[in-house]
Amino acid sequence: MRFTFGLGFAIALSASAAFAAGEQAPLQIVVSKDQQSLVVYDGNTVVATSNVSTGKAGHSTPTGIFSILEKRRFHKSNIYSNAPMPFMQRLTWSGIALHASNHVPSYPASHGCVRMPDAFAKQLFKMTGRGLHVLISDRQLTPVAISDPFLFQPKTEEPELLSDATLRPSISHVHTQSVEVATIELPPEKPAPAETEKQPPIRMLITHRGPREITMDIQSLLNGLGYAAGFADGYAGTQTTDAIKAFQTAEKITVDGQMTPAFVEALYAKAGKGKPPNGQLLVRRDFEPLFETPVVIDRPEIALGTHFFQFQDIDATTGKGDWFAMTLDNTLSAPMKKRLGITVEEDPMAFNTAQRVLSRITVPDETRQRIEELLAEGSSLTISDMGVGQETGAGTDFVTVTRSRSKS
Repeated sequence: MRFTFGLGFAIALSASAAFAAGEQAPLQIVVSKDQQSLVVYDGNTVVATSNVSTGKAGHSTPTGIFSILEKRRFHKSNIYSNAPMPFMQRLTWSGIALHASNHVPSYPASHGCVRMPDAFAKQLFKMTGRGLHVLISDRQLTPVAISDPFLFQPKTEEPELLSDATLRPSISHVHTQSVEVATIELPPEKPAPAETEKQPPIRMLITHRGPREITMDIQSLLNGLGYAAGFADGYAGTQTTDAIKAFQTAEKITVDGQMTPAFVEALYAKAGKGKPPNGQLLVRRDFEPLFETPVVIDRPEIALGTHFFQFQDIDATTGKGDWFAMTLDNTLSAPMKKRLGITVEEDPMAFNTAQRVLSRITVPDETRQRIEELLAEGSSLTISDMGVGQETGAGTDFVTVTRSRSKS
């Protein structure tokens, strides 16, 4: 591995020529803190590699799923005495970035950023665009092609049937008298469709529903059934508690005013809503929220883990594309497991771990159809217990910061 990364600059030079003239390819960047390495992938193909230097003790580089938020050829640190950061590619608004440096030792030495050799950083800068994903992990990650019925595919139009074909009698049925044949007047020939503008990729996150989202649903359902729960704002006050007690009394279940699992299941059943959703799917595009919707996570006591999927290589004939997956290490804190009701941790090294997680998630059909209409080259999906973290905000994609086992 060390020898391979030493050759990275030569690979980058040949790769940059392939992408400089055309569109930005939906690449992925993977940084390994253990290996002190950076690998650029196109799907599961290595495009470029380099040695790097990540954050030293006390200034550790965070692990997780990021994307390039900003690019500057000439930049100086706002935190560390205007230190030069040429070919800066920002990963968080709190100060983590990829950048060039004249000092890139084979060990962690930075204040949290990922340092790269100057020549490699310059070439990488040409190959990337805003929104390109960067995964940082303790161990080396490699994208793996994955095929699963859950994973979305673009919506394609069915070919038109030849229902308006002109009819004529066969020779054996030619009559001396005139023959009347019912025909449909053919519509004027349609002009060739103009080339449609390519849509930007979407970013999707599937995670657990928070208490506020669940409370908003409960308030809406209670109001719909005639129990005055107040405005569905996600905050349970006296009016909401009284509405819960009234419902519990009417349905002859334990009257305590609490949103217990038994109460929630009874409420959804009464409202004809089926199984209560315990997850949510959020969608962003161009660093802005697009929409969100409830989903159902089966066996919620088992952690989801943290998984990243990228969609690319759409076939012009079929309209279908390929998905590539990576699973990151992520240790949940005891308070988070208690809050989410998780009793079994996910093993990121287990066989088919990503597909097993996909099999536990149910997305509403109408949501699936909407996503299929929005899906574009380079779209991505993150599944994680971590939810929407503090780094996700204005001008970002979904940022998922993971927690390694070595951290307290």
